[in-house]
Amino acid sequence: MTAKSVRVHEISAAAKEKLRSISTATLTSQLLDRGLRNTFLAGLYPLRPDLRMVGYAFTLRYIPAREDLADEVYDNSRNVQRLAVEAVGPEDVLVIDARGDVGAASFGHILGTRILQRGAAGLVTDGALRDTPGFRRLDLPTYIRAAHATTSFVAHHPVDMQVPIGCGGAAVTPGDVVVGDGEGVVVIPAKMAEEIAHSAHEQEIREQYFQERVAGGASIVGVYPPNDETLAGFERWRQERGD
Repeated sequence: MTAKSVRVHEISAAAKEKLRSISTATLTSQLLDRGLRNTFLAGLYPLRPDLRMVGYAFTLRYIPAREDLADEVYDNSRNVQRLAVEAVGPEDVLVIDARGDVGAASFGHILGTRILQRGAAGLVTDGALRDTPGFRRLDLPTYIRAAHATTSFVAHHPVDMQVPIGCGGAAVTPGDVVVGDGEGVVVIPAKMAEEIAHSAHEQEIREQYFQERVAGGASIVGVYPPNDETLAGFERWRQERGD
């Protein structure tokens, strides 16, 4: 089995830069405005909340383990997990469908180190990871549901890569734009990502002004959402900032 990175819709360097600063909360709002309700991967937390993640989804799918299917020696020439590790490329985010099962790890530190060396932009699993102290020292944005020291074949059998999967209750397709911050992970259809990056950036500029107004004692009434007076004040504030 072979696979490679998917780049059906690439986004610009400017869009990537904006996505590195925009919150996942703002991005989910932008997606809601476009009719997409289920794009946040629920129940995951970052091992490196200090790192931002922006990349393209490279998917890996597990099914429940069964003893006659198990590859307990991890044959690098045919084990789908190992093949995926050696297929991940620059700017890929390895997204693992572990079915929310945290009864064993779905990945470990040596494999995490390898995908980092291959240029991966992040690692996401709705299962568990082992070696989490090592992951906390690795410069790889990593999101998990839980920690578990037991190796993956006890609970998971890898069967597919670069196919549509579910992760954290959300659909993920190869090449989707995946963004992570200290709150969690959001998946953006790649064909929408360029527009959303720029619109979300504008939303965050406006909301910075609303936040300053409320922090200064203003009521949310007429400010959030804004009335015409607030919008006029925002334009003056923005001009004063030279933005």
